[in-house]
Amino acid sequence: MTQAGRQGSPRNSSGRNSSGRNEARGGTGRSNAGGFSGRGGSAGAGKRNFTQGEGRPFKASKPREAAPFDPDNPTTAGDYDRGQAARPAKPFRKPGSNKPGYGKAPGTPGALKPKAKPARQYGSKAFGSERFGQNLGPIRKPGRNRGPRQEVPQSDLHDVDGVRLQKVMAQAGVASRRVCEEMILEGRVEVDGVVTTELGMRVDPKTAVIHVDGIRIQLDETLVYMVFNKPKGVVSTMEDPDGRPCISDFVRNHHGERLFHVGRLDVATEGLLLLTNDGELANRLTHPSYEVPKTYLVQVRGPFPQGVGAELKGGVELEDGIASVDSFKLVDSTPGHVLIEVVLHSGKNRIVRRMFDAVGFPVLRLVRVKVGPIGLGDQRQGSIRNLGKQEVGHLLASVGL
Repeated sequence: MTQAGRQGSPRNSSGRNSSGRNEARGGTGRSNAGGFSGRGGSAGAGKRNFTQGEGRPFKASKPREAAPFDPDNPTTAGDYDRGQAARPAKPFRKPGSNKPGYGKAPGTPGALKPKAKPARQYGSKAFGSERFGQNLGPIRKPGRNRGPRQEVPQSDLHDVDGVRLQKVMAQAGVASRRVCEEMILEGRVEVDGVVTTELGMRVDPKTAVIHVDGIRIQLDETLVYMVFNKPKGVVSTMEDPDGRPCISDFVRNHHGERLFHVGRLDVATEGLLLLTNDGELANRLTHPSYEVPKTYLVQVRGPFPQGVGAELKGGVELEDGIASVDSFKLVDSTPGHVLIEVVLHSGKNRIVRRMFDAVGFPVLRLVRVKVGPIGLGDQRQGSIRNLGKQEVGHLLASVGL
């Protein structure tokens, strides 16, 4: 075929570069002027209807309808923030509504028991940041009928030459000065037995008696309070003429001052022994009128009859009078051995051993674990530790100091 014939053939006349086919496709094809390739057409074709696929009209997706804002429905409110569609709100159910008896009036049969209200808790605790000792919390004094309270003028407690009360408290380790000011304003501080709420109060640290939440603040830094976990075989004396192990063998490595022990433990008894140089505290702790409780763990041979505990609580007759325990509790029982916890306030010599001998159960092992509010805890035998300031305050309060 000649060249002219090829040019005039129907196939050539409707070839790929012909304008008719390009217009049928809605653009200039692969060689448009804008450089944009594809079936979407040229830049100028944006005003015309786009096509998708084989001539189907292109439809843009509709935006999802935002959820109406409902502040009472947390589910819908959350969808509103995320721009999502509203979901059906879940029915609100009060906690505990599925328990039997819910909705019944208090006091009726089957009604739920009301929860006890927690005790009042202050925002900050006295000696709350202390790292040593046990956290014993505030002291709750028993209510007494004191009659009408007498108002004492704050000026009678003010010492012009003294130190500000909040500064004395902060130096004693109660809390920061700002927190101590809050304690004073809340009425939690007593000076010489009188509650004070004035921030300008000045006191003499050498003579003033200050309590915070019932805890006595010890301002005399020369006084020492320690707990000794006495092992078996150690004599409760500072010096022994027979050369036996005594308390001074353990104390001399911890403190240079002369200390004395509060009370005694026999050679075979283990456990807590208080050491101090505070004579007034030691006298009150050992005086029978203050009735400071002491807790012991007693190991005897089993089985242990049930009525023996009631007999010890009722009182047993000894050679120096009748003695009894304040409380009796069975702690553990193994074949052949029984561990018992007893609490008593008597300070007579070998009182626990003599009482158990009287009921027919000699003591195999005896450990004192607590004196007043001070407990032995996990302190190892033969070790000595200083009491924390909060512990000292509780110990002083237990004997009225």
